[in-house]
Amino acid sequence: MKIIDRLREDKIHISFEVFPPKTDEGLDKVIHAVDEIAQLNPAFISVTYGAGGGTSKNTAKIASHIKNDLHVLSLAHLTCASSTKDEVRNVIGNLKKLGIENILALRGDIPEGMKFPDTNRFRYAYELVEEIKKHGNFCIGAACYPEGHVENEHKSDDIRYLKQKVDSGVDFLTTQMFFDNDIHYNFLYRIREAGITVPVLPGIMPITSAAQMKKSQQLSGTVFPRRFLAILDRFGSSPAAMRQAGIAYATDQIIDLLANGIKNIHIYSMNRPDTAAAIMENLTEIIKS
Repeated sequence: MKIIDRLREDKIHISFEVFPPKTDEGLDKVIHAVDEIAQLNPAFISVTYGAGGGTSKNTAKIASHIKNDLHVLSLAHLTCASSTKDEVRNVIGNLKKLGIENILALRGDIPEGMKFPDTNRFRYAYELVEEIKKHGNFCIGAACYPEGHVENEHKSDDIRYLKQKVDSGVDFLTTQMFFDNDIHYNFLYRIREAGITVPVLPGIMPITSAAQMKKSQQLSGTVFPRRFLAILDRFGSSPAAMRQAGIAYATDQIIDLLANGIKNIHIYSMNRPDTAAAIMENLTEIIKS
C-alpha cells in the first residue's frame, strides 16, 4: 500500500520516525524499538538514511522488517548528496526488490570536505525525485521547512523551490520540526496560495531533555517559543520532569493541530518507544473522535 492512499482516508493518522544504528552491532536494539513502536498501530513508520548515507543498508533492512515482518507501512529515506548517481540507483533498485513502495527523497547534508556539487551526484532533491520516478511506481515524499530552509535567504525562494520539487512528482510533504503551531498554519496558507496542494504532515519532535533541545536547534535552526523556553528553564535540570513536560508539550501541539482539522501527524520519536507510547496514551480518545 502507498502512503498517499492512507493519507487520503478520512481519519486521523499518526506516524513515527526511527533512525538506523551507526554500526551493525546496534541493529538488534533498533529492531526491538521498532517492534514496540509498531504495536502502537501507526499509519506508517519512516526510517532515516543516516548521517552521510553511511547506514543506508540498515535503512533498507529496517524498512523491509517493518513492511514484511510487522506488516506496517514503511517509508525509506533516501538522500543523494553523499552518494554517486550509480549508488543512488542501486539503493532504489534494492528498495524495489524488497517490496518497499514509499521513499522520502532528500538532498541530505553535504559531507564535510566534499566538493559539491559535482557532475556525478544529484544536486537537488527534485532531481532525485525525477530519478525515482524512472524506476517504478513509488509513492514519493519530500521535506519542507515552515521556518524556511537555512540555505535560502528569502521564504519566497523557499516556496518556489518547493513547488518545483512537488511538480517533479512528490505525493506528500513532511515538515521539519517546529514548536509554534502558528508557524505551521502560516506556512500552509503560503504554500496553498502558491499552488502546492499535496498533503503536508506536520513533524512534531518531543523534546525530553535540555541536551536534545540544543542539538535540535543546531541541526534545524528552529525557533523555540517563549512558552517552551520557560518549560526548559523550570524543568531542564530534572530529567524525569523535563521528559514529562516535553511529552505534554508535544501532545498539546498535536491536539491543537487535530482540533484545527489536520488529520495526519508525523512524530520524530527518536527510537524511543516509551515516548511514542506516552504520547499515544494521551491521544486515545481524541483519535477515536
